[in-house]
Amino acid sequence: MKCEPRPAILPAVTNPLNNNYLVRGARLAAIAFAASCGHRQPSQAPTPPPTAPLPTAGIAGQAVAVYPLTLIVAEDSLHWEAAIGPRAAALAKADSILGTLLVARSPEVSWIASTEVRRAARRAPGIATDPEQMGTSLLRAENIIDLPDPLRSQLRTLTAIAGSGARFALIPAALLYRRAGATAATAAAAPATAELSLVLVDVRTGKVGWRTIARGDADDPWTGLTRAVKALTPGLP
Repeated sequence: MKCEPRPAILPAVTNPLNNNYLVRGARLAAIAFAASCGHRQPSQAPTPPPTAPLPTAGIAGQAVAVYPLTLIVAEDSLHWEAAIGPRAAALAKADSILGTLLVARSPEVSWIASTEVRRAARRAPGIATDPEQMGTSLLRAENIIDLPDPLRSQLRTLTAIAGSGARFALIPAALLYRRAGATAATAAAAPATAELSLVLVDVRTGKVGWRTIARGDADDPWTGLTRAVKALTPGLP
């Protein structure tokens, strides 16, 4: 039988200094729990879900706007500041890697490059919002199904301009680099994992139709990103 802590019954104590009897009770409960479960090994971190393949069958032959990445962050312990470089240059490089691999590995979709999305915004000042100023990074939250305003209207307008009425947009919501922690051997071979959060949205209905986190292990940020993007099209080398 697993020994797991029971859910809290009492509400949060706002001022524990005035409730010493609760503090002492909590300490005693923690000691008892540790004594009963101390012989067990600490549970391993949950295995992340596998990368969901791009749903290219549903969007084949259609124009899909690829939006620029606006958020890239690495854990401080990686010390990858120099490897990633200045923010603007890093975002541009990440966009280039994503766009190049999408075209090469899923040519059945008419991808509209992020550079063209930016160009479309510049062609329509006062009508289209600069994609760099949109809140696309908030779409990394897994509980978002309906696009919030004003992001919904911004995406619909710019996607239609960039793709001559295109309906779908592929949005890289965030690129995170985390230290690989599975085993010492894995960490030595590939010290970090690139995690690319992606969503495919229908800008007409304002719905997120597909999302995933593509992962790739590597000892440098750009190899990690390349492997993460390749994971979106399994079965290809």
